[in-house]
Order: sequence, then structure tokens, then C-alpha cells
Amino acid sequence: MDPGNGRTGPVRVLHVVCQMDRCGIETWLMHVLRHIDRDRFRMDFLVHTIDSCDYDDEIRSLGSEIIPCLHPSRPWTYARNFKRILRELGPYDVVHSHVHHFSGLVLRVAGTAGVPIRIAHSHLDTTRLQAGAGSLRRAYLALMNRWMARYATTRLAASRPAAEALFGTGRGDCDRYRVLYYVIDLEPFRRPADRDAVRAELGIPPDAFVIGHVGRFAPQKNHTFLVEIFGELVRREPSAHLLLVSGEGELLPAVEWQLARAGLAERVVFTGSRPDVPRLMLGAMDVFLFPSRFEGLGLVLVEAQAAGLPCVISDVVPEEADVIPGLVRRMSLARPAEAWAEAILDSRRAGVALDRRAALECVERSPFNVETCLGALAEVYAAASR
Repeated sequence: MDPGNGRTGPVRVLHVVCQMDRCGIETWLMHVLRHIDRDRFRMDFLVHTIDSCDYDDEIRSLGSEIIPCLHPSRPWTYARNFKRILRELGPYDVVHSHVHHFSGLVLRVAGTAGVPIRIAHSHLDTTRLQAGAGSLRRAYLALMNRWMARYATTRLAASRPAAEALFGTGRGDCDRYRVLYYVIDLEPFRRPADRDAVRAELGIPPDAFVIGHVGRFAPQKNHTFLVEIFGELVRREPSAHLLLVSGEGELLPAVEWQLARAGLAERVVFTGSRPDVPRLMLGAMDVFLFPSRFEGLGLVLVEAQAAGLPCVISDVVPEEADVIPGLVRRMSLARPAEAWAEAILDSRRAGVALDRRAALECVERSPFNVETCLGALAEVYAAASR
């Protein structure tokens, strides 16, 4: 391929992320990296850490690079480092930025360095967060928005609410972005999962009623309320257990303390970061609980539906993630924990879990399949070769 700059070879894409740990954005990017035509597109990852992350080894094994660029809190130092990376390790045909408003600075540097395709990608609906921003934060947001308006050649979003949070809601704004849904790898959901074996491995009784959650321990995921819900559930269902799948997040000690204080610690399993989330969904969970304060889409919600799990979620999660509406029950975060606990029990009593094959077929027919996503990305990236 000739990217139009006098050299041959694949279109070179530099993704800008905070780190490549096992979280929603990063997991989606790994699905893309595994399935994209790597003869046509070479993807590297610029990260804001020198720490080893979950996906680093696999990324390198697939022929891509992990490139640290530090000090995002010191923007001029960061910009200087970023420009040096583009000069010494480039040229790159595409810079694809996944760092929300900070993408304004990223794309400004990429634009002044001559990168032809510059993508701002919104993965979160931060509308509620930004509504309470102070004057300094508002000035920062305004500057980043101006730079994105000037330097982004393409705007992508995980959902319409995520797009509106970053790119605006005014007349004509919807014409300036494209919604590109995440994809999930359905192959692990086709593999058998021995329920008794999985639960024994986790130390969960075979007859327990298991509530599952997947998400890092951060304010967005609302673990404080999740623990309150679980406490109310235990009062109603003595066999209830909680499975928390994540190894990341600054609030983990606070969650552990809250559970211990409530006398619930012995009923909770912390798995840490796991590469086999589909196996845990299929083999251990009975209901998926997702009381997030905000989400860009909620990739793990799509995975839970692929596993045929009833899902009780907050009504701020974008409705585009409701692939199988019969499995999803939405609840207001203004409702008390008691109401959420009753909704979980109602989901069990209703017997709404789907046969695994039927659930997979529904997700396969949805926009969350690999082919749709890769086709759209290839179209955007290939513009660098024209």
C-alpha cells in the first residue's frame, strides 16, 4: 500500500490511551488489533505510563509497539515528548486519540506535526460530571473543544450520548461525528463452561445465587451503591454471593472496608484482573448488576447479554447497549437499594435467562459484530492512502 507520502507499507496508526490494562476501551482495542488486517494497518499504542499493563505482551507479540509518553498533567512537557515521538518513530498516517477532552492537545500536536488523519474518539458520557465543573475546569474544556474543532479530521463515539458529551448537541453537531459501536469477541461464549468447576475454583457454593459485576474500582462504577444493594439482597436471599471481577482502581480498599463493616466480606469474591470474563459469566453468575453513574456504552453489558444473563442496570447506561431488551431491566439511581434488590430477585423469579445459543445469535445479528466495526475503521484509516 502506498499511503501517499512516497513510501510503501501499511497505514501506520498510533492509538493514544492512558494504559493498556484490561478495561473497556482497551479490551475493544485488543479485539480490533487481533482481527484487523495487519498487513494493511500497523497499530501502535502511545500510553501515559511506564508500568507494565495487562495487554502489553500480547500487543508486542502481534507486532505492535507500546510507546510511553509521560506527564499529561504537564501539558507543554507532554506535547514536547509527543512531538519527539512522532518525529523519531513516525511517520504515522493516523493518530487515533481515546483520552476524551485531552484529545484536544493530542490532536493539536499531531496536526502541527503533519499527521494527515487525526481522530477524536469519545468513549464516555461525562455530561453530568462536566455540569458541575468549576471555572478552571470550564476554561480547560473550552480550550480542548476549540482545539478538537480545529485539528480533528474525524470524530467517532461509542454511543450517541458519548458523542454529545464531547462533540456537542447543537444543530448540525450530529453531522460532525460517527457512532462506532464496540465489538466483542464471541468465540469464548461458544466454549462450554462447567458451572460446578468454575464455582469451586472461585470458592462459591454450587447452589449460591451469584450476582456478578465487571468493572474497575472507580467512582464511575458506583461500587458503594452496589455494596448497599448486595446488603439488601442478602437480607432477602441468604444464599446470595457477590462476584467482583476487576484488578484495578483506587477505590478497592474502600470497597473492601465497606464490605467488612457490613459483615458481607465472606460472601464476596474478588477475582482481580482476569482474561476469562466470558467463562466467569457463563459458569458463575446468575444476574449481572451494573449500577454505573455514567457510561459511554458499557461493553461488559453486551458481554453479559451474550452469556444470556439477566441484567439489572442504571438508566444512565446508553440504550444502544440493550441488544436483548428482554434481558435488561433499567433502574433509576434515585431508587433505594431495597428496590434494586427486589428487581434482582424479580429477574430470577421471571426466569428471563436465555439459552446461550439464542443469546449468541442475537448478539451476532447486532451492530456489535467484528466485521461491522473493522469495516468502518478500515474506511477511516484507509483515507490516509488516498
